[in-house]
Amino acid sequence: MVVLMQLAILLTLLWQTQGLADKKPDRVISISAERFAYNPSKITLKQGELVEFVLTSDDTDHGFHISEAGIDVAIPPIGRGEARVRFLAKDKGRVFFFCSRPCGAGHNLMRGEIVVK
Repeated sequence: MVVLMQLAILLTLLWQTQGLADKKPDRVISISAERFAYNPSKITLKQGELVEFVLTSDDTDHGFHISEAGIDVAIPPIGRGEARVRFLAKDKGRVFFFCSRPCGAGHNLMRGEIVVK
């Protein structure tokens, strides 16, 4: 039963994000990561807005995780490129993102917030 629930959640997430890669984003937002913060760490979006985050690191490996959206990507270390991910601001409210790759003693403090109005 648990496996069926997980499969249903995965299929729902895939269905919801299908086609996002084909659409032009409303905005492209650059986010830089460094021990132990994101810049910017607070982002305000309009409900229904499709954004593309361009993620870079100013030092070591980091991650970018948004649980509600099923997003978890690795951000390569400085000089090794960038990661790109799209996010659809479906519901009003607050969504939190955090570093999902251990990056040092302050790793647990590396968080940010998306406010959807």
